[in-house]
Order: sequence, then structure tokens, then C-alpha cells
Amino acid sequence: MLSFFIAAMLLGFIFNAAPGAVFSETLRRGLRDGYRPALMVQIGSLVGDATWAALGLTGLALLLDSATVRYPLTIASALYLGWLGLQSLRDARHPPQPSADDAGASGGAFASGAALSLTNPQNIVYWAAMGGAMAAVGVAEPTPTHLAVFFAGFMLSSLLWCFICAGLVDWFRRAASTLWHRLTYLACGLCLLGLSGMTAAELLKLV
Repeated sequence: MLSFFIAAMLLGFIFNAAPGAVFSETLRRGLRDGYRPALMVQIGSLVGDATWAALGLTGLALLLDSATVRYPLTIASALYLGWLGLQSLRDARHPPQPSADDAGASGGAFASGAALSLTNPQNIVYWAAMGGAMAAVGVAEPTPTHLAVFFAGFMLSSLLWCFICAGLVDWFRRAASTLWHRLTYLACGLCLLGLSGMTAAELLKLV
């Protein structure tokens, strides 16, 4: 079980460390307001991670992998990513000042992270395929104990990554010049808009 737990942690680190919408939003929020909002984006994304992990590990992700569910989810994801991308491009042009309302900034960052994770239709695909990943580490027919151990390992690594990622973003915020901040906002905006376009393109496959 220990090796299985470690494998789950490694898969969790790979899943969370992959550049994407949550990382881009973490950068955007962290560059403006520092460590806490960056951490809150990451913590918020755990809401979606835990939800999709629970659905996937119980086999419900396969039931949700239908046009009826994925179509509205994909629309919501594309629109939200596009809106965040435009916000980031605006920030690249006029770098924002730190928010005066720390509680409001943290709350908004948490909600943003949760929304990005919950509306990501690729999470359905990821967790529907997780059975194959378990077989690859030697568990062809997982028991409830295996599922619980895998969930615990995945979520532990996800939680640890929240603090690591927020710390790196805050370090970059303090070390980088204003020019680098603007270039980072620009890169995040283009990334988010690109992800929005790719997500919208998925709609053609569902029609």
C-alpha cells in the first residue's frame, strides 16, 4: 500500500504541476496581491480536484462523460477562461495595484480557483481514464481500500503543491521587475485565451 500511496502522490504532483488555467490564474492573482491570493486560487482548485477525483474513483466520471453534461460544462469553461484571459491582457497593459481589501481578494481568488477546476471538462476525461493508470501500477481491480489510499495520496500531494506553487509565485513577484510582471500578465492572458479557444473547439466534437 505504501508504494501505491507514493504512486498516487506522484500522479497528483504531475496533475497539479502541469501548466494550465489554474496556474495562469495563480500567477495573475499572485502578481497583484502576493502569497495569500495565489494560495487561495490553488486551495480553491482543490474543490474541483476532490469532486472529480471522488467521481472518477467511484466510476461516476464515465456516466458524466456524455454530451448532456459536457456541453454546458464546456460552454461555461470557454466563457470563463476567455473572460479571465481578457482580464490578464488588461493587466498587462495597465499593471494593477495591490487590492486594498485582503479578505475580498482572497475570497475572489478562492472562488476563481474552484470555478476553473469544477468547469474544466478535461477533468472528466482524466478521471475516466484513471482506472488504466491504477492498472499500470499493479492494481487491476481496486478495492475500496485502494480507492481511499489513492484519493488520500492524490489530495495530499495536491495540498502540498498549493503551498509550493504560491511560494514560487510570491518569490517571482518580489524578485521580478515591472516589465517581467507585464510580460507575465501577457503570457497568462494569451494562455487563458488559447485554452478558451481550445475548449470552445471541443464543442464541435459534441454537436
